[in-house]
Amino acid sequence: MKKEPGRPNQLITKKFAKDLHLNFMKYRAGIIAKYIKKEDANAVWFSVEELENYIHYIKTKGEKTGYDVKGIRFYFGVYPDERKYAEKAGLMTLFLTATGKIKPKTLNTTGIQTFASVREDENADTSASRDDDNADISTIEPMNYGSIGRPPSLLY
Repeated sequence: MKKEPGRPNQLITKKFAKDLHLNFMKYRAGIIAKYIKKEDANAVWFSVEELENYIHYIKTKGEKTGYDVKGIRFYFGVYPDERKYAEKAGLMTLFLTATGKIKPKTLNTTGIQTFASVREDENADTSASRDDDNADISTIEPMNYGSIGRPPSLLY
């Protein structure tokens, strides 16, 4: 028998979600559209399968490379205004990146330190540390390319 998931603490009412979206449309969308001279994306969609796969991927890769993956940060971005991005060119997007911290090194049964692939020298390509649970893990690839909601804008 599957255990029913707990109710997340971050849930909001549908009315508050609608208010948040209307505030975006009222206070940001018009300014952006005026500046870029076109209507911008106002939503990004990922399937549950894509999100579950990304979560599994970052947990697995984190485990293999010595990171304790604690979360996902969502960043806003803008696609380059280039032909290869087709209808997304110049429009806002949302991308995800793993966050967490470096696991403490431990000795395995052979006396060899584990997580040797985590580089701690000054040239290391990571912002994660042993102390910050929420640092971006730059050695795990971010995820992008959800479907964007743009003209006509999606309304919540």
